[in-house]
Amino acid sequence: YGKTEDYVSSLKMIFADGVECVVKPLSKSELDDKMAQNDFEGKVYRELYKLITENSEKIKSAKPQVSKNSAGYYLWNVWDGKIFNLPKLITGSQGTLGIITEITFKLVSVKPVSKLLVIFLKDLQPVAKLVNELLPLKPESIESYDDNTIYLALRFWRGILKAMKIQHFFRLVWSFVPEALMILRGGIPKLVVLVEFAGTDEAEIDEKLRQASARMKALGLHRRVTKTTEEAEKYWTVRHESFNLLRQHVKGKRTAPFIDDIIVKPEYLSEFLPALTKILDRYKLNYTVAGHAGNGNFHIIPLMGPKELAVKKVITEVSDLVYDLVIKYHGSITAEHNDGIIRTPYLNKMFSAEILELFRQTKNIFDPQNIFNPGKKVNGTLEYLREHLSAEVS
Repeated sequence: YGKTEDYVSSLKMIFADGVECVVKPLSKSELDDKMAQNDFEGKVYRELYKLITENSEKIKSAKPQVSKNSAGYYLWNVWDGKIFNLPKLITGSQGTLGIITEITFKLVSVKPVSKLLVIFLKDLQPVAKLVNELLPLKPESIESYDDNTIYLALRFWRGILKAMKIQHFFRLVWSFVPEALMILRGGIPKLVVLVEFAGTDEAEIDEKLRQASARMKALGLHRRVTKTTEEAEKYWTVRHESFNLLRQHVKGKRTAPFIDDIIVKPEYLSEFLPALTKILDRYKLNYTVAGHAGNGNFHIIPLMGPKELAVKKVITEVSDLVYDLVIKYHGSITAEHNDGIIRTPYLNKMFSAEILELFRQTKNIFDPQNIFNPGKKVNGTLEYLREHLSAEVS
């Protein structure tokens, strides 16, 4: 349904002086009242407003041009000339600006009718065309998972059944027959794309599915429309359970999601994904790739032996190469999962020294003693990262 920052209407936060304050969007007159306060909260508003207005052009130009971004502080989203929306800065700040005690969320009504189109790709080249053809039809979501995820599902099929809480086992097995025949004829697909259409009008959804299927046929892609909710559930379960399957069943190695949340614009995917897999394969990493193909956001989950001496070296080297690739395609090194210790040292690949300094000043405005979750967002170094990489990667 989008980014969390779009759904936080207000929150309560304990500032560095120990006082709990309500943080919500303010009109200019309300902002002026806040800035007139002779306390720590008033100081925060005064200094932050000054920082943003005096550097507005730099901040505006630094905003990542992708649909989702969690890197850095979202200074570009706070002041639009009419509303000073501090919750948009606090959201995604990862506990580095204060202690959040309460959040008021906006909600989205679940659409009652949902149907799924499943597309099977033999290679990654059609991904960009596929997404561009589908987006005008306004699908609810375009999700994907790779061949490594499929291998996991086949290998640990009992875990998939358990996750589905399946009651009609033979009915489920029968529903997989078309996929089994397809694999026998052409091998396991390199990528499976799940295109969901949802709404209130079933006839309208059926028409969108018909159009989407026709467009995929024109691209020469194998596809099918699921006939039942249970049939659709098998694909969603494989998509959502791959991480748990890795954690539970692969012995001697642990999931090490250090490059797990990269994003580029969908039009670059046909070039970006093969280049990404080339890097991962060069280091002989075992991994799965799943993601939100509709906006170019992918989660890569490598498996690593926690006691391998090369873990720290591989993590830093692969991060360096992958993030360079992400920046080459004008993306973000973290779309959803934030910076933390693991990505903060690489923010200089995305942002200029001037913007990084504004991030440091922002942190200092809220947290002059650097007591809130230090080492994240600002002041994170590769040395600090290496020191804090546990012998037990998890």
